[in-house]
Amino acid sequence: MSRPREFKQVDVFASAPFLGNPLAAVVDGTDLPAELMQRFARWTNLSETVFLLPPSSPDADYAVRIFTPFQELPFAGHPTLGAARAWLDSGGTPRARGRIVQECGAGLVPIVCDGADLAFQAPATRRSGPIEEDRLAEIAAALGVDAGRILDHQWVDDGPGWAAVEVSSAEEVLALEPDFSGLPEAMVGVVGARGRRGPGEAAYEVRAFAPRAGVAEDPVTGSLNASIGQWFLARGDVPLPYTVSQGARVGRAGLLTVSHVEGAVWVGGAAITRIVGEVAM
Repeated sequence: MSRPREFKQVDVFASAPFLGNPLAAVVDGTDLPAELMQRFARWTNLSETVFLLPPSSPDADYAVRIFTPFQELPFAGHPTLGAARAWLDSGGTPRARGRIVQECGAGLVPIVCDGADLAFQAPATRRSGPIEEDRLAEIAAALGVDAGRILDHQWVDDGPGWAAVEVSSAEEVLALEPDFSGLPEAMVGVVGARGRRGPGEAAYEVRAFAPRAGVAEDPVTGSLNASIGQWFLARGDVPLPYTVSQGARVGRAGLLTVSHVEGAVWVGGAAITRIVGEVAM
């Protein structure tokens, strides 16, 4: 029999209210079958929905399961920060002051808290290296660009399956009119640097296309930006920290920071609870 469970909707990576990536969070997912979790995630129709659970690791503060409308993910970025915010706002107390440890399918993920802002440590990539020539040609065709206009490319998979390509400018990123109907299993990020910019403006523009997850274009994507940051750090020609804007083409104004602390890449931004209530499950 269903019972009321605490529910929150969190605005993640927003530069202003209601302009980030919303996350649905069921604070107590205990005893819920995976099929019901997936059904609820499809019903919310958000990029991701999370269910918080007691951790199995003694080093974790809580555990989380992450679902897109069509599949469960071992890790995703905006759900990590949104889950941490939902947990904190529901009375969660970290074992270590200012530092949370989340348990998920990718293992233990450290998170730091600074007021409204949270940041997670990027997990290790599961797949890296250049994208194969044939696959790159398919991605270029889906994006509607000549493969010769792609400056660099890389598998940047830290769980969801991302591949990333770099183009010459933020303007080129924003001008894309992709068609992934012929590549429905793809998870593709596109990044381009901004030229002259004013104080506080982002250094890069990113777009994330996730047809395999049932999301045509994700508003703001922590996992993708985390692995792009690891790629750029390894490449050695992009100084960290830098800021990223994402979501303009889907009516959002996401803003996040990619930084490098003690050998690890961290991704951070605002995470604010906007809806509080209950859901009968």
